[in-house]
Parts: sequence; C-alpha cells; structure tokens
Amino acid sequence: MKLIYKNLKKGEIKFKVENNDDLWYLSHIIEKGDIVKGKTTRKIDYGKGEKVRAEKKLIFLVVSVETVEFHKHSNILRVLGKVVEGPEEVGNGSYHTFELDEGVILSLVKQKWLKYQINWLDEAIKSKVAKILICVLDRENAYFALSKKYGYELLSSLEGEVQKKEERAKTGGQFYVSVIGVLKEYLKRHKFENIVVASPAFFKEDLIKLIKDENLKKKIVLASCSNVGENGINEVLKRPEVEQVLKQDRIAKEIKMVETVLSEISKDGLFSYGVKEVENALNAGAIKILLICDQFIQEKRREGGFEKIDKIMKTVEDMKGEIHIIGSEHEGGKKLSGLGGIAAILRYKLNY
Repeated sequence: MKLIYKNLKKGEIKFKVENNDDLWYLSHIIEKGDIVKGKTTRKIDYGKGEKVRAEKKLIFLVVSVETVEFHKHSNILRVLGKVVEGPEEVGNGSYHTFELDEGVILSLVKQKWLKYQINWLDEAIKSKVAKILICVLDRENAYFALSKKYGYELLSSLEGEVQKKEERAKTGGQFYVSVIGVLKEYLKRHKFENIVVASPAFFKEDLIKLIKDENLKKKIVLASCSNVGENGINEVLKRPEVEQVLKQDRIAKEIKMVETVLSEISKDGLFSYGVKEVENALNAGAIKILLICDQFIQEKRREGGFEKIDKIMKTVEDMKGEIHIIGSEHEGGKKLSGLGGIAAILRYKLNY
C-alpha cells in the first residue's frame, strides 16, 4: 500500500492500493461508520421519460460506510454506504459501492483509530507482497503454491506417468525435469525471492541434483514434509527449516499464535475460546492476546452480530491487550475456526 497523506489527529489517511494483499488489510481496517471519499464510476441518468439515457461518469463521492465485503478468491473489496457529498446528479442519502482493486486511490476518515488498526496500516505500507513459491513433491506428484498474507494460493499441480514399480526411477527422473521446468517458469513470471522445496524421504535431494541453473538453485530452501498436496503445503508453513524464510510473512506468525493457544489448551493453561468464554475472560481483565479469524468477522458482519465482537476488540485494546486477526485459508486459521473463530491467550488462569 502506498501512503499519500496521513493525519491521524484529523482521523484521515489517503492511500493507493498496490496489490491484492492490501485489500485484505483494508477489509479489516475499514468499518461501519467510517467515511471514504474518492473518484469512482457511477451510472448517471440524464433526461426524462422516453428520452432518459444512462451514462457512466467518473465522479467524486463522499460515502458513510455501512458494509464491507471482501471476496478473497476474486480479490474484490466492496465498500457500500450512503452518499453524504457528491455532484447534483447523485442525491445525498442514495447508496453507492466503491470497488477497490489495484491502482485505486481513496481517503479514509475515522472518528478514532484503534492501535491495532494503526499497526495494520503501518504493516500494509511497509510490507511487500510475499514472494515465496512453495513446491511439495514426491516421485509422482508435485504441487506449487504462492504464499500470501492471508494464506496461500495453489498455482498448479503436476503428475508423473508411472505405470510399473520397476519403472519408477526412470520415470521419476523425467518427472523431475518437468518439475524443474515449472519452477523456472514461475521464477521468470513472478520473480520469487525464495523457493521452498519440500518432500517426504529424499525426493527433494534427488530434484536438487538435477538442477543446473545456479540462479534457481540459490533461491531454493529445502524442507521436509510427510504429505504432498495441500496438507503438505500447510505442513511446510510450520517447518523450522523455512521459519527464517517466512519470518516476514504474516502467515508464519499467525500459525505460531494459534499453536500457542492449542498448547495452552492441551495443558489446561492460559487460554479461552468461544465468544462466551472470551467475554468472561475479558470481564475479568485477563486477556493478553486476542485472536480472531477473519472469516468469523465476515460472518458476524453478514449476520448482524459484529457489534458484540467489535466491542470485545475495543475493550481488549483499552485494557492494553494485543489483537491479531488470523487468515482463514491456512491451517492455523482453520484450527481457530474449529475453536469458534475467537480465542485468547490469558495473563493469568481463571478459576471458575
């Protein structure tokens, strides 16, 4: 995200969306009651009766936000609200939707910026799009994924043609040549900073032996996994071998946080999960770190139950606790969803 203007005393920032990950951050920064303003395309009706004609026009609008919808797979962020200022052709009180994608410039005004929102804004401005290619493979199958802030995107898969057990070694060699070709193509297309290659057994070492391209080889970090496919990708994201590579990537941090909660649960320690239990912990002033799944937030917004969650978040911040929103597309987010979408690491154990 590119910051154009910032004045938090007035509650206003102006920014330019630079990539799809920015939309994920904004989907949790922009909320009901905020003001967004900027240029947008709107269909305007001219004339009356049979002579009426509709024309799309680029106009400047100021809108009071009512709903925020983020569609991860289509990378569309929609911000809907009532128009409070605009040209004569657009009446105040009518509704308009800003559709945010790469290149869009908008201003956002809040009555009060919460600490976690400011931290997220700073992170979105400073961070780059994750440039990590993950490849998990065995002798017959390979899966390629792009690591993202909110999870990963499965790019493609490759399957070798193995007919008989005695032909595996020969076919495996040919298959690895194809895998290397795909790695080269993705490196050329996306200019990855790092490539993580993982496998059960020694398949990854067999692959490395066949790589002659030194530029490709120097970008590769080897890791182990017990499965291929998406389970293997999730496993790789937690491996200590790639922690250094992924340490700047939000997903690694999120998975660790959820694993900390699960560890506390396993030893009956400092934990709370589910809305009711988290509220109880909050009332006791015991919440140190609050974890909320992004999918859980979206569901509450759709169902009309977000006000309670919003109140929990604001109270945690008032009590100097940390708030972290966890992406739902990686294993950590899925495990958090299994705990009800909300959990907390506590300052002290509650006895009740």
